[in-house]
Amino acid sequence: MPSTKHSQTNEVALDFARDWVEFPDPVDPAELWKCDLTWLTSSWQCIYGAGCKGIFEERPFDGCCSQGAHFTGKEDEKRVRDWAARLTPETWQFFAEGQPAKSKGKLDISEKDDEGDKKTRVVEDGCIFLNRPGFAGGEGCAFHHLAIREGVHFVETKPDVCWQLPLRQSYEELDRGDGKKISVNVIGEFDRRAWGEGGEELDWYCSGNPEAHIASEPLYITNKTELIAMMNQKAYEVLADICDQRMAAQSALKSRNLPLFIVHPATLEADRLKK
Repeated sequence: MPSTKHSQTNEVALDFARDWVEFPDPVDPAELWKCDLTWLTSSWQCIYGAGCKGIFEERPFDGCCSQGAHFTGKEDEKRVRDWAARLTPETWQFFAEGQPAKSKGKLDISEKDDEGDKKTRVVEDGCIFLNRPGFAGGEGCAFHHLAIREGVHFVETKPDVCWQLPLRQSYEELDRGDGKKISVNVIGEFDRRAWGEGGEELDWYCSGNPEAHIASEPLYITNKTELIAMMNQKAYEVLADICDQRMAAQSALKSRNLPLFIVHPATLEADRLKK
């Protein structure tokens, strides 16, 4: 059998069996949702500031914010820029570095990567919006703190890729065999490979790590706001109902030791370590 461990850390292997569900979008039946139930019913949670080792060993306090965040498009960049305008020197460590070079110019928060894609700037080896340890305004993402102060969810303030992690949305096209094709929206795990080239070489990563599978509630509940933003309210309600039924059945069958559901191996390992 293949190893259940990742070669670099105590993470589980990247490939293992998963349970998926497909259902038509209640809002647009011409589209289909395909969701990874094994991932969405896992006990993953973000452990930044509570055990996160960071993707680079020499910069553990960066979490996954060392390289800046790629924008999903112009709308994403504009939204981030608008929220950045609400940050102050007291709440954003690199406020001065982000100011426009010319009066009434745009905030200097973006740059292009080697392939020409826009992303948040990297300043002093980390995202320009990452407040470092010791900063009086609070360490971590300046947008995360801003959302708390403004009384909104960070889905509104952070770049898309930041609030979506560790959920990954991708797209497929399904040939139904009758000459028609249907769009498939896929919701799954943002594992190492989703980082692109170099993802395998990250010193530490959380999605498949038992250290991060410690939530008291499953991911589809803790990340409800993010899932609604990625899907839509009605589609999420269908997904949540399916997940609720799965969790109830899984709990009922657990005492009988009937392995009818594929549980995320990192969640299983985390449960084993608790005993």
